[in-house]
Amino acid sequence: MRLDKFLKVSRLIKRRTVANEACDAGRVAVNGKTAKASQDIKAGDTIEIGFGTKNVKVEVLSIQDTSKKEEAKELFKYL
Repeated sequence: MRLDKFLKVSRLIKRRTVANEACDAGRVAVNGKTAKASQDIKAGDTIEIGFGTKNVKVEVLSIQDTSKKEEAKELFKYL
């Protein structure tokens, strides 16, 4: 699954266009490397997102094309 779509489905970032812009600005890293929006994500990857002064680091647990609000939290865990 594409990185920008995963960020939207997991609700780490609300909209896919915002996720795209964050990737273009270099604020998203996958496994320690700056990532493009089109990068493939798989279970076990580590994603780090910079929100202003705060950094969020998560591990991908599973991949789903869609998810309900309650299920979105089960796609990743905070590190």
